[in-house]
Amino acid sequence: MCGITGIFNIAEGPRIEKELIEAMANTLAHRGPDDSGFYSDDGLGFGFRRLSIIDLTSGNQPIYNEDRSVVVVCNGEIFNYKELRHLLESKGHRFYTHCDVEVLVHLYEEYGADFLNKLNGQFAFAIYDRKSRNLLLARDHVGIAPLFYTVADNIFIFGSEIKAILKHPLVKREVDLTALDQIFSFPGIVSPRTMFRNISSLKPGHFLLIRDGKIEVKAYWDLDYPHESEIENEKPESYYIEKLDELLTRSVQYRLQADVPVGFYLSGGMDSSLTATIIRKLHSDKRHSFSIGFRQADIDERKYQQLMANAVGSVHHDVVFDWHDISNRLKQVIYHAETPLKESYDTCSLTLSELVRNNGIKVVLTGEGSDELFAGYVGYRFDMQRSEFGEDTHSIEMMMEREIREKLWGDPDFFYERNQYEFRETKQAIYSERVNETFREFNSMEQELLDRSKLAGRHPIHKRSYIDFKLRIADHLLADHGDRVAYANSVEARYPFLDIEFIDFVKTIPPSLMIKGPVEKYILKRLSEKYLPEQIINREKFAFVAPGSPYLIRQNIEWINEFLSYNTIKKQGYFNPDTVERLKKMYRGDNFNVNQTYENDLLMIVLTFGIFLELFKMPDR
Repeated sequence: MCGITGIFNIAEGPRIEKELIEAMANTLAHRGPDDSGFYSDDGLGFGFRRLSIIDLTSGNQPIYNEDRSVVVVCNGEIFNYKELRHLLESKGHRFYTHCDVEVLVHLYEEYGADFLNKLNGQFAFAIYDRKSRNLLLARDHVGIAPLFYTVADNIFIFGSEIKAILKHPLVKREVDLTALDQIFSFPGIVSPRTMFRNISSLKPGHFLLIRDGKIEVKAYWDLDYPHESEIENEKPESYYIEKLDELLTRSVQYRLQADVPVGFYLSGGMDSSLTATIIRKLHSDKRHSFSIGFRQADIDERKYQQLMANAVGSVHHDVVFDWHDISNRLKQVIYHAETPLKESYDTCSLTLSELVRNNGIKVVLTGEGSDELFAGYVGYRFDMQRSEFGEDTHSIEMMMEREIREKLWGDPDFFYERNQYEFRETKQAIYSERVNETFREFNSMEQELLDRSKLAGRHPIHKRSYIDFKLRIADHLLADHGDRVAYANSVEARYPFLDIEFIDFVKTIPPSLMIKGPVEKYILKRLSEKYLPEQIINREKFAFVAPGSPYLIRQNIEWINEFLSYNTIKKQGYFNPDTVERLKKMYRGDNFNVNQTYENDLLMIVLTFGIFLELFKMPDR
């Protein structure tokens, strides 16, 4: 994968200056340190930074069709490009490189925008049709590759990261308060929101088309689970196990395609271990594996990581993360994430990708996505047991909470993350008086969040999976925790569990095989029995956590104290300095339990928001 950026005059406009495109592309140099490329036409400019992975000699971009009337820049990989190339060559298309991206211009020629569902990959690209003067942008099905855009004075500006867009002199910097409220309320920001007002994230599974001066954004794919009445329960377990094995093996095979060495992460859990054993099944050569360890014995997983490294015969590398490194790496993480955070564990992920790059590896396979597909979080079990407990639905507070749930999820009984009505008081206590004056305007509980028709009539496990894909996967685990901290060190992460063919099959597995009795991820564990030792399959699940703001405050670090000082908070104008002072006092108290899974870490958001304001030169309120 790489970094792309561009400018397009929607109507007649000024000439696109190459110097500006180059400056925008250079902000993405960490995404593509190996090469660069540029394209300019009347009213259009593309910039590209390359991380060379496939076709090292002739795969630089932009890439064109035969008569150069269609041009593309792409951040990503098209894993089924060989099959697509064979199809296109049979229809008379000629290829000039061995690069996977070249199939895009020919697919566009052959099918127009309808080709998107033929792709299996992780991608964000822009295609310009010189004859029609149409511009097409698209993002992969689940949102592995990022893509952002804005419009200023009828000029369309886009980039793989927002910092490229901010290089354009017409782009204004203003905080999106709804996005900030989403960070407090959900796992993270939800597309199309970003922390920058009027800068949007193209939603996963969507394309954007500029045609005849008009912009339209449409979905080409969604995680559409069957209605509960349509779930098929007749096939034996063996059918699902064999099919999962076949599709996951194909997915791993796709993701090993590269003209550079490919490594893999080993967390010590079942998902990354399963990926590792399939890699070993496909290729007997030694590959590099990477892990992170901790000095704290209760969360350190190195014995399991080493067990699997020995089992698959990998050249294993690990790094021990010291909690003191959190403060040293926090600003770097915020710069790459382009958002405040509610946890500090992205600093661990950044350290891990640095280990990968320092050992000469550009590509790693990782196990994200399995928990959201196979009901691996505690919330899934809660949904299955909810009917046994019931709720007091007669109190005023619960009536209000149920109204919020109905508005968000289309189901007053569905609980996600927290009681949002109660938490509203907490949020308003942390916001400044000035911000609270407009709370109703930016309150994320009042905004449309997702397509509720995809939740109606679905099984609770499918309902939570859909929400997790929209709120947890796309804009958090694949964003600040995935793409951003990997590309900070010029490393591409690939996700076998997020293969589109694999996902489409998992949607057909009955929920009764996801949680069976006391066993979570039941059907995946049955598959894992073919490959993994029992102590990996049935070990206690570890959450990937790191200390939050209570720990940082107790370290008495000068720059953190300054960011959280009364005067700084008051000057910024977004948060209530008196509330911040009370929280600091509570966190420093002798009786406060500094636990590592502290969920409502308000001060971590306040701290990282302050870092965000400084790094991106955002205005005070």
